[in-house]
Amino acid sequence: MSDPLRIGIIGTGGWGTHIATQFHENPDTTVAALTDISDPNRTEAGETLEVSPDHQYEDVESMLTDEQLDAVQISSPHALHHDHILAALEADLHVFCEKPLTIGVGQAAELVREADASDRVLMVGYQRHVHPAYLEVREAVERGELEPKLVTAELTQNWLEMVEGTWRVDPALSGGGQLYDSGSHLLDAVVWLIDREPTHVTAEMVFADDAERIDVQAALTVQFDGGAVASIAVSGDSPDVTERITVRGDEGRHVISGEGWDHREVAVTDADGTERDSIAADLSSYEKVDAFVRAVRNDEEPPATARNAFYATALTEAAYEAARTGERVAVDTTF
Repeated sequence: MSDPLRIGIIGTGGWGTHIATQFHENPDTTVAALTDISDPNRTEAGETLEVSPDHQYEDVESMLTDEQLDAVQISSPHALHHDHILAALEADLHVFCEKPLTIGVGQAAELVREADASDRVLMVGYQRHVHPAYLEVREAVERGELEPKLVTAELTQNWLEMVEGTWRVDPALSGGGQLYDSGSHLLDAVVWLIDREPTHVTAEMVFADDAERIDVQAALTVQFDGGAVASIAVSGDSPDVTERITVRGDEGRHVISGEGWDHREVAVTDADGTERDSIAADLSSYEKVDAFVRAVRNDEEPPATARNAFYATALTEAAYEAARTGERVAVDTTF
């Protein structure tokens, strides 16, 4: 058996430590070092992950220089992802980066090019790519059993209350509001499920700040290459967590739905209204960590690549422009 992969953790806030715990518990990996600018975060994460103080760092560069690592987990604020990913790839390390890939289309395109040129694995933490309900829809499209024409998708949660006072409502670090945060999962899922590039978007948004940077309600209409259209709604001021994605074609419809953050199921209905299939499972971040480890061990493409994640960033940026200008905006999908 190969030695466990040595993982360095970049960013040890609540969610970063949650994901790092799964690397800590994985028999094929060990958390060897961590870095965070916050003293309390480092101390608490060090205790949880059993990383001694001499392997805890205030800055990323010192950890990458001083530690013998195989890979890093990046769970820093969104605006830092670009530089942290580049630094890790330059250090010849594999990269697991929490969503989104980064903010800004230019930076996202650069990361796609760097990932394509590297022999290291770069995976983005979109766990829907490893969930059987979502895979059923994606594979039906790939097999030609479902030709997407219309997509409706929504995600609701009490996001604004949950993130109040954190870096997630600082646009210099987050890039925006809920659309760049948990809404990114929904945008990525829609693009990935139907396997079409978005070409244009119109958007209406409600912002929580006078500068109109922190969106809390968003409604998007997206056109895709080939003619499919999508209506996407993201609410960050709702009392419950729900998700629903419906993909319709001449062949019938596939409906993914669930309440809370865990359970998701898909119902497959033929054109005549006959329900012929149903798959249910829990969303689990353990699955995406396991998928990353397998990709590294087997030298294979991960289930959520930089190229996949690029489209969520491109669509998000175009949606913000559309909401602020009131215009229909072309989505920049140039690498």
